Amino acid sequence: MTVYTPRRAARVLLVDAADRVLLFAGVDPARPEHRYWFTPGGGLEPGETYPAAAARELAEETGLRLPPAAFGTPVHRDVTEFPFGGVWYRQDQEFFLVRVDSHDVDTAGFNEIERASMLDHRWWPEPDLAATAERYYPPDLPAILRRALAGPPAAPERAVPAPPGPPVGSAGPTCRGGGEC
Repeated sequence: MTVYTPRRAARVLLVDAADRVLLFAGVDPARPEHRYWFTPGGGLEPGETYPAAAARELAEETGLRLPPAAFGTPVHRDVTEFPFGGVWYRQDQEFFLVRVDSHDVDTAGFNEIERASMLDHRWWPEPDLAATAERYYPPDLPAILRRALAGPPAAPERAVPAPPGPPVGSAGPTCRGGGEC
């Protein structure tokens, strides 16, 4: 029987003017052969809201500083189960759409775990993501992205960065079910 550690996480669909989504290439330190792509974001700290965690994580992982109010309402919610670092997690996660004209990713805010497990980043057009043989999480990410980009009638406005401040936080992979991830 698998014992799961509960976790809540905020994930960010950071999309540029060309409708490309930013993803990080990652690896599970306990399974270095297991490589995958995933969105910026990570676990909530005690007492933190999902938008506040999204803001903190985005600043840490990309250098883009936005106030929590810039994240609006989630465009997707799900529960996923995954192993990372030898621990199985059951994660309740909310995804937020943030649009920018462009952004030069700055990973100077990575913590030790992120430096060891986040290998690269890339801006992915949705058709390339849907067509790739490379692993990404969640497995339905292209569909989530398509729905988010189609958006409600009042789609999110382009984000305006917040003033500089110190980055903090963490991130991890996401995958579904107890199966291969």
